[in-house]
Amino acid sequence: MATTTMPAPDQVTGVILAGGRARRMAGRDKGLLECAGRPLIAHALDILRPLCGRLLINANRSLEDYRDFDVPVISDEVTGFQGPLAGILTALKAADTPYLVVIPCDSPRLETATLTRLLRALMENQVDIALAHDGERLHPVVMALRTGLADDLAAYLNAGKRKVDRWVKRHAWSPVDCGDRPGQFANINTPEELEALAKQLNGHGA
Repeated sequence: MATTTMPAPDQVTGVILAGGRARRMAGRDKGLLECAGRPLIAHALDILRPLCGRLLINANRSLEDYRDFDVPVISDEVTGFQGPLAGILTALKAADTPYLVVIPCDSPRLETATLTRLLRALMENQVDIALAHDGERLHPVVMALRTGLADDLAAYLNAGKRKVDRWVKRHAWSPVDCGDRPGQFANINTPEELEALAKQLNGHGA
């Protein structure tokens, strides 16, 4: 029988993926960019805190700057900016909890309630991975998963594979419908998108 019990915060680790190269932001470290008066990483930490007893930041540069947020900073074990799965693997290995929640550093409108939906789906559907779906498409780096998947993910990466969705579909997984709140998945890849999201967070614009 499926359980509907939500895991307690001390059973959940939250990780923010901030390890990319940010080519379209002229190489600037996205997590440290200011948005609505605060660095993007600060917004992300606030989204995770209500659900997660432990927090991690996955970063591959600006490590001392990230450590200023008083959260453990973990770098990819796989070198060369190998994409989000490398950061997820590092977090799976660092986590000492049964569950991991993953979010990107550049989606400041993400809602804690969405992450609650992911964890609930993981428990109720008895799956290994739950991914957010905005009604039109999946958001593979907004996920909840079981930390026992570390060895399988390491083998996948060691085989030279990098696609998040293909790895997910190797396992029991559930899409989680968040089509009632699609705007929360807006992310930042350009200076223009940063400006637009800052206006939204400040109460100007949609």
